[in-house]
Amino acid sequence: MQTEKNLEKRIENYWDERSGEFGKVRRLELSGENYFAWEKIIIEHLPKKENLKILDVGTGAGFFAVIFSKLGHKVIGVDMSSKMLKEAEKIFAEFNLSAEFLKMDAQNLKFPNETFDVVISRNLTWTLPDAMQAYREWKRVLKIGGILMNFDSDCGQTTFEKKSDLNDVHKNISENLIAECNAIKNSLRISTHRRPIWDVELLKKLEFEVEFEKDISKIVHKDSNCRYDSIPLFAIYAKKFFNEK
Repeated sequence: MQTEKNLEKRIENYWDERSGEFGKVRRLELSGENYFAWEKIIIEHLPKKENLKILDVGTGAGFFAVIFSKLGHKVIGVDMSSKMLKEAEKIFAEFNLSAEFLKMDAQNLKFPNETFDVVISRNLTWTLPDAMQAYREWKRVLKIGGILMNFDSDCGQTTFEKKSDLNDVHKNISENLIAECNAIKNSLRISTHRRPIWDVELLKKLEFEVEFEKDISKIVHKDSNCRYDSIPLFAIYAKKFFNEK
C-alpha cells in the first residue's frame, strides 16, 4: 500500500522534473499579456490596505510572488519542490526583486496563526494528498479579514495525453512523466470530487465567506505565445471571519 509520505515524495519528484519547463512558461507569462490580466484580478480582490503580508502556496517558479513584489507587498513563497524554488529565485534575480522562498508542505505550514493578509495558490490543490487539511492550514495562517485566493482546475476526470500539436501544453513533456502525472492524480482523494463546488462547500463549512467563478481562462489566458490546456480554470475568493472553534 502506498503511504502518504511515499505519495508526497512522488509528487515532489514530479514537480522537480517539471521545474525547468515551468520556469520557461512563467517567464513568458511575466513578459506578456497574462501578467497584466492576473495583476488586475489580484488587485480587485486584495484587502484594501498597504504593505500586505502574502503567502504564495505552491509558488512554483514564483509568478504570483513577482506580481505581489512589484505591487510593494511582502511575499513568502513555499513549495515542496526544491528545483521549483530555485527557478523562482533565478526569476527574482532577473527582475531584481526580493522575496523569501522556503521548502514547505502546503498541508503543514511552519507559520504561527494569523500571520498573513492573503494566501494565494494556483495549479496546486488538485495534486495534494489531503486538500481538506490544506484548506484548514491556509485558514489557520490567515488573519481575520484575510483573503484566500485559489485558482485551480477539476482535473480528476481528465486523462492527460502527450500530443504532437506544437501548441499543446504537453508538447515538451515525456510520455513517462505524463503517465506518472495521471497515476498520481488517480490516487488522490480530491480527484473523486467535482470542483469548484466541493471546495466552495468545504470553505463555507470552515466559515469563510466565498465567491467563485467557474472559469476564468478567457480572462487570464490571453498570450498567444503560451500554451494552455482545455480544462476550465476556476477562481475562488474566500474571506476569513473566524478562527477554528
